[in-house]
Amino acid sequence: MNRVGVDIGGTFTDVALAHAGGLSTCKVLTNYTHPEQAILDGMAKAAQQAGVSLNQISQVIHGTTLVTNALIERRGAKLAFITTEGFRDVIEMRSENRFEQYDLNLSLPKPMVPREDRLTLNERMGPKGEVLLPLDSAEVDAMVATVLAGDYDAVAIGLIHSYANDAHEVLMAKALRVAQPDMSISLSSVISPQMRELPRFNTVIANAYVQPQVAEYLGHLVARLRDADIGAPVFMLHSAGGLISVETAAEQPVRLLESGPAGGAIFAADFARAHDLDKVLSFDMGGTTAKICLIENGAPKTANTFEVARTYRFKKGSGMTVSTPVVEMVEIGAGGGSIASIDGLGRIQVGPRSAASEPGPACYGRGGEEPTVTDANLLLGRLDPDDFAGGAIPLSVEAAEAAMTSKLANALGMQTSDAAFGVTEMVDENMANAARVHTVENGRDIEHFTMIGFGGGAPLHACRLCEKLGIKELLIPPGAGVGSAIGFLKAPFSYEATRGLFQRLDAFDAPAVNTALKELEGEAQAFVRAGASDAETHTRLTAFMRYAGQGWEIPVALPFKPFVDADSGDILAAFEAAYETLFGRTIDGLSIEITNWSLVVASVLPEVVRAIRHSSGTSAPAERVRQFYDAALRKTVDAHEVLRSALSSGRSVQGPAVIVEDETTTIVTSAFFAVGQGDGSLLLRRKDDA
Repeated sequence: MNRVGVDIGGTFTDVALAHAGGLSTCKVLTNYTHPEQAILDGMAKAAQQAGVSLNQISQVIHGTTLVTNALIERRGAKLAFITTEGFRDVIEMRSENRFEQYDLNLSLPKPMVPREDRLTLNERMGPKGEVLLPLDSAEVDAMVATVLAGDYDAVAIGLIHSYANDAHEVLMAKALRVAQPDMSISLSSVISPQMRELPRFNTVIANAYVQPQVAEYLGHLVARLRDADIGAPVFMLHSAGGLISVETAAEQPVRLLESGPAGGAIFAADFARAHDLDKVLSFDMGGTTAKICLIENGAPKTANTFEVARTYRFKKGSGMTVSTPVVEMVEIGAGGGSIASIDGLGRIQVGPRSAASEPGPACYGRGGEEPTVTDANLLLGRLDPDDFAGGAIPLSVEAAEAAMTSKLANALGMQTSDAAFGVTEMVDENMANAARVHTVENGRDIEHFTMIGFGGGAPLHACRLCEKLGIKELLIPPGAGVGSAIGFLKAPFSYEATRGLFQRLDAFDAPAVNTALKELEGEAQAFVRAGASDAETHTRLTAFMRYAGQGWEIPVALPFKPFVDADSGDILAAFEAAYETLFGRTIDGLSIEITNWSLVVASVLPEVVRAIRHSSGTSAPAERVRQFYDAALRKTVDAHEVLRSALSSGRSVQGPAVIVEDETTTIVTSAFFAVGQGDGSLLLRRKDDA
């Protein structure tokens, strides 16, 4: 079977083709005007390398940033939001939290839907699904007339407590579809049937806002593939790290929010299992962003909420919180194309603006005039100007130097090389700080983790990041430059179904829970079977629980089985264990509540092949000696340049060294050495810990 994974990033589109002879990969610049063209170009290039014709491709798996970009840039449908009378301003009032406590001029993000487009119905459901105020047919007819008169492209319907009883949402949607059959309509009881109206409303709004655009893009992509004689089925990677059909993705595009980065987490988790690593810090650095994720016991950490489009210095709370299954990670504007500038205090800042692929870093010679991280790495000797991307993109040292000098060095009164060092050191510290915060928030000690670095930029920066974080071991997998695309090929078919069902644990109602879980399992199984009809599956169950009076819940893994009332004791023990892991202690004397349930059905993946590990080895032959700037030593050092292919199993190189391949470059600093592993990975370890 010839399977293709395609990841469209902010700078590069990555393609990985798995075929009978192995794996063929390539990177092409992202085409912002026609993103599907970069996909076709990359697939053609990879197929040519593999000796496979395009009509022999049997499966296409795609991840995209289209949804995230549309929400950030506010490029979506003209949208109406229908909600219950008295709740139209929930999305504007947000929560009570101030994401910047001491900013007296704090400006809250504008809601996705202007107030005049937020429409209300005079109806009301209770929290247990009881009808408190019926929805009158005349009210429905009047709303249909209002929507039609507004000439909207899409409608989001989010009524209070619809997770407990969706009858009024369904009634309203049915009337709209009769009046205008081609209108895009999203229901909160379908998209996010969970407690808490703010994230539920945000989620259904986000889904409706991007649905026409995503449906058009996916339809166009499938048509272009068919025109290119690629008749293979197309699947999408959703943000929780599983595959769904392109039809499901078109109906629920909000599930694609972090589809690309999720592929990277799957890629890292696969190598964590192969190397028997229980505690892994996944570090994915591309051209526009860097993503950091915790992987424990061979699986990435997941969450049921995600914050998109942060508007205030990327601070938590300044964005739009949506409740959709997602691989939990921290993402910052720190990639190879991130632009360096000087802030009001005269300090070098990097990102979040990016030169992306159009025009790209100054050294690309495509019109970019701003200094970027890639320009800095080139000036510090970490990139070969004649062998970048396997020689496909020649780099201009002169253009990089001109941008770094004119925009930074001259203004700061320093040497160009010092400015370049400042850029790389700033971006490395930003990423290190994000990693520290992420691990502390999850109650972990980062020094005990192994880093797995991938993406075009991570191998350049990972050693320095390990030095800053005190991490002693780093793994660079084969194909690291296109890690997310390879991760798509390793993803299971999966679907997560959620339901709000509030209960006090001391009044645990097992029959009600079992009824809800049976419905969730049926929903999830239906979506998985649509993509993998005969696959073996397994089921994971999570309850979201809290102490009474607390404002937020924690996820608690539970066995999937028919519950009896007496199981409340086991559920209590599981909650206290999870709570103590996160916060170091439990709280006596407080009741415990369950708010939401999550059930995941996923296809069973084959067992990974255990890698043969080497902690040392014989020296690999060097191609030449070149120089790069070692940040820890604050000086330029002589380094052996070694081909990645020369570091076969059991071959090693002492740092400082530069390991080169077509899609990325691995910098081995003076404090580390690298050893080839049995699966083609590179293991980098600190010399003083060997």
